[in-house]
Amino acid sequence: MIRPVILATGLALLAASAQAIDYASVSRNAVLFEASSPQAHKLAIIRTGTPVEVVVTTPDLQWARVRDPSGALSWIEANALSKQRTVLVTAEQAAVRREADERSPVVFEAVRNVTFEFVSVAPGGWVKVQHVSGSSGFLRSTEVWGL
Repeated sequence: MIRPVILATGLALLAASAQAIDYASVSRNAVLFEASSPQAHKLAIIRTGTPVEVVVTTPDLQWARVRDPSGALSWIEANALSKQRTVLVTAEQAAVRREADERSPVVFEAVRNVTFEFVSVAPGGWVKVQHVSGSSGFLRSTEVWGL
């Protein structure tokens, strides 16, 4: 017989692992802090448009613990985040294609650290993106961070 406490703990762990990863983007150049306080040690400045993974927010929703594209964890003021999703090119050079197909014509090329507005996930490991210039197309999901 399975003990109720063990079963409940297992179900809670299963539910926690099923939660989706929450991504946001930085809405303005902002400071990344070591702790959730403006008096904490300042680690870096993160630029507008950079995607981040929101790991946790403080109960008062004033601060968010985020993972940046380098994998580093830090704190950011929550009002510096936007629900508008972006992705960051991680490949040295990535071909943005007209359709979600390797044989589709290349619309333009992007280099590492270029950010795009996230439009949607496409079948077969592709993501539809749009550049601030208005140009759009499909990138391989393996060539970006923020999904």
